[in-house]
Amino acid sequence: MNFHLSIRVKLFLSILLAILASYTILLFLTIHTIDESLENKIAKDLETNLRFVRYQFFTGLNQLRYVLLFPSTRPQVRDYLRQRDVRELSGVLNSIRQALPFLPFAAFVDPEGRVVAGLDNRQDGRPSPFGGLVQTAFRKRVTVVSCELADRRQLCREGDACTDPRLGNEVLAAAVAFPLVDQSGELLGALAAAVPITINNVVPGRVRKNVGRDLEAGVTLRDLRTISGLDEEMVVSPKNSEEILALLKTGKTYRGAVRIGTTLYNAAFEPINNLEGEFIGSLWVALSKEHFNTVRRDYFGGIMTSAVFTVILSFIIAYFAARRLTAPLKELTKGVRCVEQGNLDFRVALDGTGEFAMLADSFNRMADALRERGNTIRNKTLDLEVLNRCLHEMNELLESNVRERTAELEMEKGRLEAILSSMAEGVVVTDRENRVILFNAAAQKIFGIAPYKVISRHVDEIDLKGGFHHLIESIREMRTGDHLVQGEKEVTVGRKKLRVSLSPLLDKSWEFAGIVMSVRDVTREEEVDRMKTEFISTVSHELKTPLTSMKGSLQVILARGEGLSETERELVQVCLRNTDRLIRLISDILDISRIESGRVEISMKAEPMELMVSYAVEEIAAYARDHGVSVVNSVAAGLPPVLGDYDRLIQVLTNLLSNAIKFSPAGKSVTVTARRVDEFVEVSIHDQGRTIERGDREKLFQRFPQLLSADARERGGTGLGLAICKEIIERHHGRIYYKAGPGGGNVFSFTVRVCGEE
Repeated sequence: MNFHLSIRVKLFLSILLAILASYTILLFLTIHTIDESLENKIAKDLETNLRFVRYQFFTGLNQLRYVLLFPSTRPQVRDYLRQRDVRELSGVLNSIRQALPFLPFAAFVDPEGRVVAGLDNRQDGRPSPFGGLVQTAFRKRVTVVSCELADRRQLCREGDACTDPRLGNEVLAAAVAFPLVDQSGELLGALAAAVPITINNVVPGRVRKNVGRDLEAGVTLRDLRTISGLDEEMVVSPKNSEEILALLKTGKTYRGAVRIGTTLYNAAFEPINNLEGEFIGSLWVALSKEHFNTVRRDYFGGIMTSAVFTVILSFIIAYFAARRLTAPLKELTKGVRCVEQGNLDFRVALDGTGEFAMLADSFNRMADALRERGNTIRNKTLDLEVLNRCLHEMNELLESNVRERTAELEMEKGRLEAILSSMAEGVVVTDRENRVILFNAAAQKIFGIAPYKVISRHVDEIDLKGGFHHLIESIREMRTGDHLVQGEKEVTVGRKKLRVSLSPLLDKSWEFAGIVMSVRDVTREEEVDRMKTEFISTVSHELKTPLTSMKGSLQVILARGEGLSETERELVQVCLRNTDRLIRLISDILDISRIESGRVEISMKAEPMELMVSYAVEEIAAYARDHGVSVVNSVAAGLPPVLGDYDRLIQVLTNLLSNAIKFSPAGKSVTVTARRVDEFVEVSIHDQGRTIERGDREKLFQRFPQLLSADARERGGTGLGLAICKEIIERHHGRIYYKAGPGGGNVFSFTVRVCGEE
């Protein structure tokens, strides 16, 4: 059986459910808010009353101290205690008892803590029941007030009988000890007093009456046994008792529910500790929840009454709203059925300016549009037939163009394959899936692998014979890493040394599409370079010995040249200067050759940079004076030691200083500075010569540079000093660089790692 509801019934139920759901949520939130507000009020009232009881408790302790302060400070009392005059001391105690009739215990004790005189007039020299309190007063020489547990029989034996039968064997007492000291500072003894703590001590009866019936307050011993004057016994379940005691023993306050008689209370327990910090009892306050439950029931009754009226009102509103809304919908439904049946001349007639009138107007415009669209479709059908014929002709033309372009691409592909086949360098290309799609003849010759063994295969599936496996890891790294960065590496295959350049292939959207590898055999090139280095080293070494002999001979001739003419002497000096220049050039060539070949050992040790700079400045001082240039050492003390070779770093400093002096005009100065930059020490040498031209700066650290400036050509030099400095600094894992001075001149800087830094 199909159950069908009219739109009016559906609308009525929808409005009714929406109103009821909204009010249900509002009702739930209201009840929840009321409960939360009442709970907050209970917690706030409980905290306020606990704070009040705590204040009354500690005020009572201090009042006991203030009442006994005057008798303990009288000079006569100190004399009585010094003379051990029991009669007079007992008289003082009786006067205290008359002022404080509720005081059950008071006694004078000697420095050993034994009773000299008490309220019971006994002089047996027994120990005071509050010995720990008295000893603390003796040690600190100040008045001590504390809550202590005392034996009921011992406390009552010292004074009147304890009138409260519920105190038990243990009594929670407020105790005070006044140390008595004479003018010379000698300890004579102390006045000790104690009074049992009850609820009347903590909260007087008139105060409790003003607070109200819903509040209870009291004091408990360490086993939660109540010692207050309640009409009903406070009952705490064993589970709650364990929980309360566990918190109180740690010094925390417990807040929870307890039952006093038949009434449930919200209670708060605060621990009381003795002088040694031990838990001996607690203060507690409790608020009855019955009053708050009554308020909650009153609120709930009012809310439910308003809910009933709201439900009735919701039915009325839903009924009239559904009736008003469904009448226009019926008219619109009739219009939709007419349009569905093809009657595009039907129009909906609704009066007014509301949403339904706007909807009816829109429906009428839609019907007009549908009628016009039908006419337009019939007219456009003929146009589409014409367009289809034109499209067919264009497709045929496009297919012809595609065939021509395909032929051109095939020809271009043939040319590209011919170029790749004739290249001396090996070329290997992979796609985005790391499958080899190109492997030219040069690559076959270099790796010794036939192309059919690698083409269309994944790099991980290729046979590892032939040396191609050396490139597989590099292909994986580029495929999984940053594929927009090109890389170059050297690979050894058998006796061949290969230089491989890897570049990514990118598609039109700049996404990774593969890798192009260019492989070049550099075995012969490196062998030629090694032979060249060995040749230069051998020739330089062979030339240095005869040049040294020639220098010595020329120096002897100049030293003994009495018979030489002025022209002959000048020619000999020219020969000597050129001999020195050749020796320096050969020494530099030998140095850079040994450094590049790795035959120079760098002895890394901790060296002070400021001392090395000072030594280099002293070594170059004579050369600076000859050129009329002053050297300023601005390196401050306190730089950390650097890790390096002392001799080689001195060589770098003297080379840079000599260059700065050489290119500085007479009368100018060269400044040396140093500072720490992260884990490096940076040394800078600033001259005031002509700034090096931009075209020469890239050649500064090359061997035998051809500089464009006239100064460089006039000053001369081997052209190897900066190249040697660069090799030495790079062997120290630092860097050397140039920049133009901020106010003119040139600045050469190098960095050396700080000793002890990673």
